[in-house]
Amino acid sequence: MVLIEDPIQRAYLSKLVGEEGLHIVECMPDDEVTDEYVAEITGISLNAVRRTLYLLYEHRLAKYRRERDPESGWLTYLWALCMENMDRALESEARKLLRKLEERLSYEKNNIFYACVGGCARFVFDEASENNFICPFCGAGLEYMENDRIVSTIEKRMGELTAAL
Repeated sequence: MVLIEDPIQRAYLSKLVGEEGLHIVECMPDDEVTDEYVAEITGISLNAVRRTLYLLYEHRLAKYRRERDPESGWLTYLWALCMENMDRALESEARKLLRKLEERLSYEKNNIFYACVGGCARFVFDEASENNFICPFCGAGLEYMENDRIVSTIEKRMGELTAAL
């Protein structure tokens, strides 16, 4: 059985396979097992177990081996976790997040924003201008919005991620 104590790993797995999938991961024995056995020991439907195992496989956190029954000809899939690949998966996820933050930073730096005084929404200059600087949702006025804090927060987070990689 695998106990995921690291909060970052738990959060990643929960995002990837959900709470039910996290329970499956934690109940997986150290040996190779069939998906049917995992469904039996967890009480989770076979389809949910298979979906979880395939998601883990796609992220290189699980592997399988096929065996053919010589009498029936049926294939049996034997699954095992590859938690040693967790660091690589987390690094890949961090790089994706860094790319998204770079895109967001560019958007924030290259636009002028106006916000509804009633707090409904924020608009780029062109949208605000098209609506005559009136919120299309509530009819309140739109005022210029300084986004320096957003930019500095994004830059800070990017620095933290870059340092962690």
